Parts: sequence; structure tokens; C-alpha cells
Amino acid sequence: MSMERIATALDRVSAALRRKPQAGIHDDAAATARWDGGLRTRVLHDAGHELLTDMPAEIGGEDGAPTPGWFMRAGLASCAVTRIAMAAAAEGIRLETLEARASSRSDTRGMLLIPEADGSAVPAQPLEIALHVRIGAPGVPAERLRTLVEWTARCSPVGCTVEQPMPLALHVDVAS
Repeated sequence: MSMERIATALDRVSAALRRKPQAGIHDDAAATARWDGGLRTRVLHDAGHELLTDMPAEIGGEDGAPTPGWFMRAGLASCAVTRIAMAAAAEGIRLETLEARASSRSDTRGMLLIPEADGSAVPAQPLEIALHVRIGAPGVPAERLRTLVEWTARCSPVGCTVEQPMPLALHVDVAS
């Protein structure tokens, strides 16, 4: 889709949501993960899309697909790029370069419930996470592009979820 078509679509949706704010509230598409044997999962989208996950051989997986954590980082990076492209389209900026690299540092002991030597818990989530954005647009000052990226970070759904987590509502159904 061209940047002009994106800008037009965003204007149309924004105008509609200003008139009827409640129309913006909706259920997001669910992700259903099914065990595929070993440490593999098959994750299904209601529209038929699917992805596979696996774990590294060192912890019992077959290393046949990216890990669930990698998909979390992929979601962070792709959401950032998507939101920046939306903002650039809305402002009439013609991007030439746009990429985001999400990285993290983790301690596997947390996932395996192995405590520190003093008995304290090791976090299961990443110890740190970073997002590096590379952006370029001919004739657009670097400061304007920096501001665009920083501004969109405040309204990137995945980025906001990572930065400001909310409680997870866990429901368990035991199959018979």
C-alpha cells in the first residue's frame, strides 16, 4: 500500500473514532498455541495464519523454529516499524530506510526455577530489552526523524505492553 493510501486510511479511521470513541475498543485476534510434541508448538490465528516455535537443543528442543521469546522480540520490532511507518505516512514523510532491531538479555535459570546462590529468585523475563531503530528519509532533518520515532514509541501497542506490563489473567481448564 502506498504511503498516501495509508495516510488516507489513517485519516478516515481517526475521524470515525473521534466521532465514536467507543468503536475503537475491540477484542484482538487470539493466538492459540498447541503442543506439537517435544518442545515445539504450533500457534494458530483465527484467520488461518500459523507459526511454529521450538527451543534450543541445549534444553531439550530440536532448534527447528524460533523460540517464543524471539517472537516477542519480533513483535516488538515489527510493531515499532509499523507504527513509525504509519506516523511517517500521516506526516507525508517519504521513508527510504526503516528497520528496528529488538534485542534482550536473559538468564535461563529463571525459566528453570533455579535460584541464585542466596536462594533469591532469578527472573524468568529478560533482564534487559532494547530497541534500536534505523531510519532515513531524504530531505528530512535528523531531529525530526528522531522525534517521530520517540513519539511513536508512546503509542506502539507491543512496545507499551513491554514497557508497562499489566497483570496476566490466567485461566486453567483441565481436560479429561
